[in-house]
Formats: sequence, structure tokens, C-alpha cells
Amino acid sequence: MNKPVLKTESVAAGAAEFFARSRERLGFDVPPGLYDPNIIPASGDPGTDKMLEIIAREQPVRPAAVLIAVVDHPDPTILLTQRSAHLNDHAGQIAFPGGKIDATDTSPLDAALREAEEEVGLSRDFVEPIGYLDLYGTGFGFRILPTVARVRPGFQLTINHSEVDDAFEVPLSFLMNPANHQVHSKEFRGMERSYYAMPFAERYIWGATAGMLRVLYERIYSS
Repeated sequence: MNKPVLKTESVAAGAAEFFARSRERLGFDVPPGLYDPNIIPASGDPGTDKMLEIIAREQPVRPAAVLIAVVDHPDPTILLTQRSAHLNDHAGQIAFPGGKIDATDTSPLDAALREAEEEVGLSRDFVEPIGYLDLYGTGFGFRILPTVARVRPGFQLTINHSEVDDAFEVPLSFLMNPANHQVHSKEFRGMERSYYAMPFAERYIWGATAGMLRVLYERIYSS
């Protein structure tokens, strides 16, 4: 299935308004569901949520953190990566910089910043954290807490090819336009699972990454 969502009004995703709305609506309170195994975080799709419930009975749902790095250009962009093709989890997929939260990380924010440095060499000196987005559950057994951050232009990236094949930027105005939010579906363990997809040029942004971008749109512009 490949269809647009019903809500298609566009938004003016300018930098000043986006950052002002984000500072107003986000904070740094860590949701208890990030670490509590008895809480199964939602994805927004009933099929994916059911799949996560099944996986949670088979293995721990692992805490993870990602960085939604919004680069403060006149036409702001979001920094995304393409994961290396040889990885065990989500090989070759489009993702935010991020990964599992380590015991040595002082917070989910610290984990997201560390992973961004390790994966693409994004220096913390250019990053101004704004706050956490909603906790997001994936059908592959992760509970992800995204950190939204303003990134000052002028940074130089160094790609760690053991983890990432490429890093690139996509206009915020494209990603925050619900006309570009498609809904695709496929079957998993006999259940229909739907997920967002936001194809951009040759890049296929889908799954958890597109789902978190949809949550960002809803939190910043719809709520």
C-alpha cells in the first residue's frame, strides 16, 4: 500500500518559528518508559505496537537515543545518515545519528551526542540541545528517545564507515509537509503493519525514522 495521509495542509517550517515552537513544547524530563520494562512505548501504529508487544515477551526492549539535528540554515535542514550495509540492525537504512544507550552515558542526551560524534564526527560545540521528543517504540525491539537540537552551520563531518556509509541533509520544509508523508504497509508474523515513508530524491526515508519525523511534525505544528 502506498498512499498519502488524509491531513495534507502545509506548514511554514522556517528556522525561527521552528526553534521557538520547539523550545516552548519540549523539555528534558526523561519518560519512565525509557527504562521500565513494564512499559511498552507506542509507535502510533496498532500493528507495530502489537508486534512490539510480542517482541517484548521474547527479549528486552532496548533503550536507545537519537539526535534530530536541525541545521540552522536560512532554509533549515535535518541531518540524516545512511547506515552501513554490513550492520546487523537496520543495514543500509536512513537513520538519525544515534544508537543504544551505554551504561557510561550520563543521560539520553549524552548518548545521542556521543553517537553523533562517533558516527559522523558532529562536534558538540556546534549543537544546542532543545529537548526530548516523545518516546518511540520500534517493531524491532528498541525504545528510542530522540533529542531535538539546533545545529550551528559550519561543522565538518568525518564519516565512520564502520557504522555509516553517508550523511546528508534534507530540507525541514519537505519533512514537515504532511503532503510528503506516505503510509506504506507490509505483513509481519501474520499481522498488517503500517509505517510512514517520506521518499526524497533517491533517498527512501521510512520506518522508525519517518515515524519520528511524523511525531516531530505533530508535536511542533499540530498540537
